[in-house]
This record gives sequence, C-alpha cells and structure tokens, in this order.
Amino acid sequence: MKIVIIGFGSIGQRHYRILSKIYDPKNIFVLTKQSIKIKNKLKNLKDITKLNPDYIIISSENYKHYNQLKFLEKNLYGKKILVEKPLFHKNLKLKIVRNKVYVGYNLRFHPLLIKLREILKNKKIIDFKVITNSYLPNWRKNIVYSKNFTVFKEKGGGIILDLSHEIDILTWFEKKIKFFYSSYSKLSNLKMNTEDNLKLIGKFKNSNFYLDLNYFSRNELRYLFIDTNNLSINLDLIRNNLIISNDKKKKIFKVKINRNFTYVKMHNAILRNKDKNLLCTYKEGIRVMKLINQIKNLNS
Repeated sequence: MKIVIIGFGSIGQRHYRILSKIYDPKNIFVLTKQSIKIKNKLKNLKDITKLNPDYIIISSENYKHYNQLKFLEKNLYGKKILVEKPLFHKNLKLKIVRNKVYVGYNLRFHPLLIKLREILKNKKIIDFKVITNSYLPNWRKNIVYSKNFTVFKEKGGGIILDLSHEIDILTWFEKKIKFFYSSYSKLSNLKMNTEDNLKLIGKFKNSNFYLDLNYFSRNELRYLFIDTNNLSINLDLIRNNLIISNDKKKKIFKVKINRNFTYVKMHNAILRNKDKNLLCTYKEGIRVMKLINQIKNLNS
C-alpha cells in the first residue's frame, strides 16, 4: 500500500500522523514545497504518476483541488482519491470515470450523528436548526490565522466553504432542499477579505431549516436542534452529547472520542470498506458545491 498526501498544512499533517499509525511510514509520501523532515518527499504531480500509489489525499489549499484532481484523473487509473472538503473553491465541472473519488466530510462518521440518523429514520422532521459559532484565530494554534489561505477570497477561503460540513449535514439528512433566504458578509475586524458569517433559511420536503455560521465568536458552539411531531433533539458536537426528549422522558447519549476518531473511520471506510455507505461520494461533493453556488447567488 503506497499513499500520497498532497499538501502538508495542518490537515495534511493530521492525515500523515493518522495514516502513519495504520500503515508503514516508509510507504507514505508527501507532495509539498515546504521544508519538512520526512524523507519521502515528492516535488511535483508527475512524481505521483511515477510512484503509482494506491491512495491519494488532496489536502492542499481549496483553490488547488480542481487542477490537482484533474491531473490525477487524466494520468492515473483505478486509484482511490480523497479530496479534503470542500471539493473545489467554486462550482466547477470535472468528469470522473477512471478513479474512485471521495470528499472529506468526516463528520458523517461521528457516532452521535449516525445515531441521530437512525432515530430520525421514517420520522417527519418539522424544524431543523444548525448553529455553529467559532473563532478563526483559535482554529490552528501553530499557524497565524491571517496568513492562512482561508482568509483570502481568491484562494477559496470564507466561512461558506470552510464550514461546508454543516451544508453537507443538511444534505445528508434530506435530499430535497430549497433556499428562501441567504445572507453572508464580513462583520468582524478579522484580517480577511472573505465572509465571516452566514445566515441561511430554507425548506426540506416537510420542514423548515435554519443555518447560522460564524467564525468571529469566542462563544464557541456547534449545535443541531431538531423537532419532529413527537421528539425534540439537541445535539452538541463539541461536548459530544445527544439529548432526545418527548412528553414523558428524556434520553441522553454521550460519547468520548478524540479529534482523530472520525478521520480514522473515514480512512478505514475507503481503504478497508468499513462503513463505506457513510462516505461522501464525488457526486455528493458536487451537489454540495452546487448548493454553495446557490447560496452565494441568493445573497441578500
């Protein structure tokens, strides 16, 4: 098993650490311009074709994903490729027929989200709220946030792309989505030229939904609030608590997982066919990009 990681920022390094515990580090190669201590360093994309690896992870800046994936699709065959979320920096077309491509929406492997999907199966959702507050300077402690590509619009930054996990969660629970209202802008004094907040209102097949994202708040939280006719649900993805309430009782589910748990599960799904049905396919990743395009076009 030969593995290549393209890009060695914080997420590329995370993938390297995780995979080095599962596979022999001698068979893991990194394509980066950075000066790194790892001996298995590749200089360019052509080196990947010479190496002919089994598994490739694109964890570079968002705006590089499209050209890198296009090159791999043209020059390789029968490979497994994971593209870190979001798939691209904007809504682009690229036909994939030669390789198997997945998108890195690892939150699908969170045990409480999986539990929630089981609970909601065949239940009519009447209201769905997603609220995420985060503080961008705290995201990557080893990187000054103002130097990260995420603060540059031309490099595919901005909260809509950065927190597209939340948009993928919406599509994971309901396929038919219609947007009524979208508002995004830059409100904070963070050093960036991209949007730092998003308010989104829409409708599923049978329910309303509300999405509220920002990365200027020190009141950090990541919640899902869901109501059916018989249940009220509170999922806290920071404290890893799921509370299910009805008229008679309240059930609380808790899990203890580390930050790498969902990534390990995602890699195992791709490489060992474990829980493969949870993976975000290329087609689903394209759908998220189309929805992001709709959100941006609807901005009020």
